[in-house]
Amino acid sequence: MKVLVTGGAGFIGSHIAERLVREGHSVRVLDNLTSGHRENLATIARDVELQVGDVRDESACARAAEGVDVVFHEAAIVSVPYSVEHPRETHAVNVLGTLNVALAARDAGARRMVFACSAAVYGEEPTLPKHEGMRPEPVSPYGVEKIAGEQYLRAFAHLYGLETVSLRYFNVFGPRQDPGSAYSGVISIFADRILRGAELRIYGDGQQTRDFVFVDDVVAANLLASTAPAAVASGQAYNVACGVRTTLLELAATLSDVSGKPLTVTHAEPRAGDVRDSLADIGRARRDLGYAPRVTMRDGLAALVESLAPTA
Repeated sequence: MKVLVTGGAGFIGSHIAERLVREGHSVRVLDNLTSGHRENLATIARDVELQVGDVRDESACARAAEGVDVVFHEAAIVSVPYSVEHPRETHAVNVLGTLNVALAARDAGARRMVFACSAAVYGEEPTLPKHEGMRPEPVSPYGVEKIAGEQYLRAFAHLYGLETVSLRYFNVFGPRQDPGSAYSGVISIFADRILRGAELRIYGDGQQTRDFVFVDDVVAANLLASTAPAAVASGQAYNVACGVRTTLLELAATLSDVSGKPLTVTHAEPRAGDVRDSLADIGRARRDLGYAPRVTMRDGLAALVESLAPTA
């Protein structure tokens, strides 16, 4: 199978590309190398065609999609706070970029496009766990952008015959998540600071909850989404998570435990756009895709700490 991974030099995208290469697929990556890094593809550099380009560039998307069967669209600006500060920029990447990739996939005759959506689409709606039948109520530009991309893909599946599947990622973590990036997740930042002996800053009281999912499980969900029967999956959205609720204070304590490092926590005012609680219902993904998370948070944190320790 010939595949395109947009954002394939980034955190999740590079893991997807690596798994695809390992399974014998022909892999092309499109990445502007803003938050992605060539080093993330070092182990598979000889087996991947890297095209340096931006999803905001229609011609770059068209070149990247030539001859591919499946597109995994991971390219995005993923930071909620950054979207609050720079909504025009994040809209251009996350909405127009997604439209450009979808048009390129359609015009190239690709069979399917798998889209990295986000739990941010649910916003502050208090019902837990979050399920795909809930009305989206995003409270950040990033959440608005992701639901817009999802709706575009649903329309493309209806109008043009391009099979589309949207995966609503919850809080993904694992190796290659750059703690110094403006787009980084809370776990990589916490792990980096604990290993360096620095204090952890928690925005709010630390009792806010997240559903953390290890990157290997997210990769598995993507591959399952690329092969699930079209009659079941095309045009649909699926939660990708573990279905387990963890507070930020519990996360910090577990990181301290697996790393053997002491923990110092300070608190700051909550950030605009952050949701209070998050927990996924993953029943639809289990049923339609055969998705089953296999990595516990503790095991995933141990793997992350191990990957960071040599450079800590």
